This record gives sequence, structure tokens and C-alpha cells, in this order.
Amino acid sequence: MRDLCDLEPREMRVLLNIGSYMPIKSADIAYQSRIDSYNVSRAVKALDKKGLIDIRRDEKSKNIKILALNDQGKALYQQLTTAMELRSKELESVLTADETSAFYNTLSKIEDKVEQLLAKQALTKIARGEDAPGDQKELIRWYKKGRSGDVG
Repeated sequence: MRDLCDLEPREMRVLLNIGSYMPIKSADIAYQSRIDSYNVSRAVKALDKKGLIDIRRDEKSKNIKILALNDQGKALYQQLTTAMELRSKELESVLTADETSAFYNTLSKIEDKVEQLLAKQALTKIARGEDAPGDQKELIRWYKKGRSGDVG
């Protein structure tokens, strides 16, 4: 992917998220991509500086930014997603359809468990009276938002 653009990995992830769900708020990108809001903000600034996105203020809350790809961003998004799809098919070619399905189910289970463990770790830290860093507080919020709220 690096040969297609000069974006940092975080910027590429944010661009792909915008392209997949636009128009989208920065907070929603943070939740969906599991990138803390500070790093999403930095990526948005870089994408804006490179002329790849359009930013407008939310009508109800002026501090919320609504993001969308502009024509240049859409073209890059198309190049990236095409390259990613080709790479994905090449990687998956060593697996049968059943193995591919099992692989993605296993990854999903691992991701869910990691998220649960990290959220519990952050809650334990907070329960001890320690101040959890922002990214750990985000983990708790993401976990509760994505689940029924039970991290115990």
C-alpha cells in the first residue's frame, strides 16, 4: 500500500474508514477503528492538509466534525481498497472456504476477548484509585458501547 500513497498507517486507516462510512464523525471513526480520538484527530489534520477530505461542522454541535472524502480522496480510497482486496484474495488462496470462515470467526473471538481483558484491566486500575490513561478509558467506552455493558 505504501507504493500507492505517502500516508502513515494511522492516516490510511482513517481514510479507509471515512471512505467506507462517509459522512462520518471523528468519534465514530475512533470507535470503529479502535484508534484513540487524539490519533484520529491527528490523522484527520494530515488528510485535510493533503487535500483528501472535506470537513464540515455539525449543524447541532459546532465542535463535531463531519468527514467525507473529496474526489482526490475517493480516487485514493478506490486504489487502496482494490489493492487490499487483491492482497486479501492472494492470502486467502491457501485456505478452503471452510478454513477461511473458521479463521475469521477465530479472529473475531480473539478480538472480543482482548477487548474484554483490556477493558477489565482499565476498570481494575480505576477501582484502585489510579488514573487510567485516555486510551484505556476509551477501551472501557468502546467495550461498553459494543456490548451490553458487562465487563465484569
